Amino acid sequence: MGIFEKIGKGLGMGKELNIEEYMNTVEMENVDVLHEAADFYVKPIALESENDLNVIQEELKARNIILLNVSPMKRNAAKLKMIIDNIKTYVGRINGDIARIDEDKILLTPGKVKIVKSRKK
Repeated sequence: MGIFEKIGKGLGMGKELNIEEYMNTVEMENVDVLHEAADFYVKPIALESENDLNVIQEELKARNIILLNVSPMKRNAAKLKMIIDNIKTYVGRINGDIARIDEDKILLTPGKVKIVKSRKK
């Protein structure tokens, strides 16, 4: 009996367990059944409004690393620039770091976690 069958039986599911469907359910969003709890996490966050600044600050205070998706805000370039400036200021204040990964993604780290930005030759 495989681990997924055991998980399915433990959750009262039938013999046919669609693990992809199971892992994508809303209930599993904050539960990691395959690993022990970690001290810190890498969390994806979509920047959709200024209200997300509070979420970003709280996650960085909790020492989590953030993979920030800015594509939802791209349609409002002026607002996106203002929000990114606020994030840069906050990250600098807590001695964290910020780096652009691609057009839509920015990596944010908490205090005393630095990003190596030069590529190895």
